[in-house]
Amino acid sequence: MTKQIFQVDLNKRMDEQDVVGHNRWHPDIPAVFSVNPGESFRMECLDWTDGQIKNNDDPSDIRDVHLDRVHVLSGPVHVNGVEPGDLLVVDILDIGTFSSHEWGFNGIFAKENGGSFLTDHYPEAAKSIWDFEGIYATSRHVPNVKFAGIIHPGLIGVAPSQEMLDEWNRREEELVSQDPDRVPPLANLPTKENAVAGSLKGADFDRVAREGARTVPPRENGGNCDIKNLSKGSKIYFPVFVDGAKLSVGDLHFSQGDGEITFCGGIEMPGWIDLKVEVIKDGMNKYQIKRNPAFRPGPVMPHYNEFLVFEGVSVNEFSGKQTYLDANTAYRNACLNAIEFLKTFGFTGEQAYMLLGTAPVQGHLAGVVDIPNSCCTLALPKEIFTKDILPK
Repeated sequence: MTKQIFQVDLNKRMDEQDVVGHNRWHPDIPAVFSVNPGESFRMECLDWTDGQIKNNDDPSDIRDVHLDRVHVLSGPVHVNGVEPGDLLVVDILDIGTFSSHEWGFNGIFAKENGGSFLTDHYPEAAKSIWDFEGIYATSRHVPNVKFAGIIHPGLIGVAPSQEMLDEWNRREEELVSQDPDRVPPLANLPTKENAVAGSLKGADFDRVAREGARTVPPRENGGNCDIKNLSKGSKIYFPVFVDGAKLSVGDLHFSQGDGEITFCGGIEMPGWIDLKVEVIKDGMNKYQIKRNPAFRPGPVMPHYNEFLVFEGVSVNEFSGKQTYLDANTAYRNACLNAIEFLKTFGFTGEQAYMLLGTAPVQGHLAGVVDIPNSCCTLALPKEIFTKDILPK
């Protein structure tokens, strides 16, 4: 039987909850509960911004969002008997929305406050609200589309060791030092502002807030990987770096396109997730899963069979400069090509951009060996539109 171990009140911020989660990675953030291998349990989660975005037509909350608050996570959960060197095996049994909150949001962050994958093309803030009806999502802000979502946790991970945390901070500080005034920054470094660290207070809180890694990027512990196929039925194998693993989860999405390209990406929502944990002793050495998690996708996917696929190659779209096998540039061009196409059907650029961030579009590396150009593709499901979009 699944037991409830982390409940949230949607009218309170994370640091006001009866049981407080966290929004930084640090080995000394105390676990809120412990479970045994073989147990299943339910975690409720706030949306990643801690309730900052409202269900209205005004994008100013996206523009002015406090990004040092994200992501608020439920946990950590201590798994009894799990030690560094083990693999923590996590099954996602089920995941869903709250009946009192059948909507989510997507947004384009302003360039000076977070930015996005296409921030040089779309530097201004924009917002879309998406309503849920069963497995489907529609939006008053992006008309003429309806699609089935794959609900998934954008962020799930285990705590780093102190040694690993120190290495994260060292390498990210080194990166930021290359261009400290860049907008948006090259990395989000630790900051005490708006930090949440469970039950820690006083000097312990100050130290953890000063050292704790931001939860914005994915790292060796998993974290904010934003993998849309990591939904119910999936099994994840996490390398363990601290006693008990200290598993945390949050940033739930109703649906998302590959890449989560708007950054305030996917359809963000609060919700619940049912998990089951097991352990493989000495699994990191046994299976050589040491630096990043591995996972087996679940069987639940939207049944879309017809796609219009857009290509992009690694030539800078502004300068025309040839890059060398730059897959990031190639995927950006694939996205831009899809957006320009959708604009011919009456979508604004912003609407098309947010659609690519929310609908279950498929992004792929097509070729990374043919110098000097990488090729990436973006596959747009034809059936999500209320009219035919194929060229005639």
